Amino acid sequence: MATLLHIKSSIFGDGGKSSQLAADFIKKWQETEPQGQVVTRDLINNATPHLDADIVTALMTAEADRSTAQQEVATHSDQLINEIRQADLIVIGVPMYNFGIPSQMKAYLDQLARAGVTFKYTDKGPIGLLDDKPVYLFATRGGLYRDSGADFQIPFMTQFLNFIGLKDIDIIYAEGLNMEAMADTSLAAAKQQIANAIN
Repeated sequence: MATLLHIKSSIFGDGGKSSQLAADFIKKWQETEPQGQVVTRDLINNATPHLDADIVTALMTAEADRSTAQQEVATHSDQLINEIRQADLIVIGVPMYNFGIPSQMKAYLDQLARAGVTFKYTDKGPIGLLDDKPVYLFATRGGLYRDSGADFQIPFMTQFLNFIGLKDIDIIYAEGLNMEAMADTSLAAAKQQIANAIN
């Protein structure tokens, strides 16, 4: 039975365009995988704490030496990493807010970056330790940023995912969503990309 991990980061919940496009993808995927399981990680309603000194210290402390509080921090991080390990494909809704990703998404990614767990440094550079699998990024933006030199959202996401071993990445863009003349056309194009990806 295939497992799809859905990561949501729109502050508008299911009403966000990235959430709606991801939901459209998942619906079509379930039609082809009727026995498939969907695991949802909602980064807004179940937010991961932003990185601080206590979290970093906990994650860098050997398991045998952790306090109870530190072990709780590590357990949460382990759970997030295991969700990725156990998934067969990953769907990530990632809206652009003020030129970047949501801060809740950044907090989540910070919990995934674990030296010796999800990546390691070598004399030839860092190596991701997670098994590669398909990742679909739903990038929604109010304006036009793709290939403009001002897109700090998708280059960051792809670099981070590559860093931990996830390199099979498809990006579905929906741009100009706050531009009346383009919004409908952009969403329709994104939905066509979804249909092509599933087929």
